[in-house]
Amino acid sequence: MARYTGPKTKIARKFGQAIFGDDKAFEKRNYPPGQHGPNKRRGKKSEYAIQLMEKQKAKYTYGILERQFRNMFKRATAAQGITGEVLLQLCESRLDNVVFRMGIAPTRSAARQLVSHRHITVNGEKVNIPSYQLIAGDVLCVREKSKSLQDIQNSLANSSNVYEWITWNNDTKEGTYVSVPARIQIPEQINEQFIVELYSK
Repeated sequence: MARYTGPKTKIARKFGQAIFGDDKAFEKRNYPPGQHGPNKRRGKKSEYAIQLMEKQKAKYTYGILERQFRNMFKRATAAQGITGEVLLQLCESRLDNVVFRMGIAPTRSAARQLVSHRHITVNGEKVNIPSYQLIAGDVLCVREKSKSLQDIQNSLANSSNVYEWITWNNDTKEGTYVSVPARIQIPEQINEQFIVELYSK
């Protein structure tokens, strides 16, 4: 099963949020897609539809397939803590997401590609699995041979986000996954409770 590779603006318009990052096309047409545009009368969504939309939003945001997402939910259910928050924390702890958060890549899909092509090491070891789950204290580094890549340099130069749960040293191209982020530290506009309710039916 392949990941979604279609028009990203169309998906962003579906959810009413630029879930894939800055999108000039979305800013111009930030209403749901369809031939009638913003004038189409749209009926009230059912409870199930709202819950399903929230799950799909989370999957598209983090680039996770259904089977992976369901397995993560099972892990979140078995773990201590609030299931919805733990689910988002698992999503945030993925290697591709942390590479994106550190600014090494401009998008999560670009981060997945960097990881898959072995440009990133974790604790000194090459890891090419985007879904690799990091634990607090793990050290990420851009491989020595990859530090001169223009794409990485451009992304780091344009990155301005700062997160309390990760550190980054631009001189050494090395960062640390300091701790699991608290829900308030996760900026994604996802209502995780709807996802829990959907899977709990």
